[in-house]
Amino acid sequence: MTVILNKKVDNFFANATSSKDIKLSSLKGYQVILFFYPKDATPGCTMEGQDFGAHYEDFKTLKTVVLGVSRDDMKSHQSFKEKETFPFELVSDVNETLCQQFDVLKPKNIAGKEVVGVERSTFLINKDGILVKEWRGVSIAGHVIQVLESAKKVSSTP
Repeated sequence: MTVILNKKVDNFFANATSSKDIKLSSLKGYQVILFFYPKDATPGCTMEGQDFGAHYEDFKTLKTVVLGVSRDDMKSHQSFKEKETFPFELVSDVNETLCQQFDVLKPKNIAGKEVVGVERSTFLINKDGILVKEWRGVSIAGHVIQVLESAKKVSSTP
């Protein structure tokens, strides 16, 4: 089932870097940010990851878990995470389960050929598992600050 704004997000289970298994239901009490990106180690995805990394402690202070998600395999993710020293985990979605749940697969035109790719998107889930904010078709510049401001507002809401 696809996510709907202001509704509870269906539980999911996913493999992540650092040999972690991510289960949404086990993150109750924490806000969760899922940022979907097209491909490990590409310029835009690296810049977005670095921005989230630069503000990681701010998110942590707000009891907010940051997770990067792409269709890359675990080996690629582990290498990307280590190379960029990301303080957050990367989730491998090779079977596209999360991509479909969050409806981020979109047709793209690459070198004159239509392919289905991940649309850069970010989702903020509150401590009760409700999707409270979504950003689709993200432009990287200033995006992480917008997400952080939203996380602050949501965390101060009783």
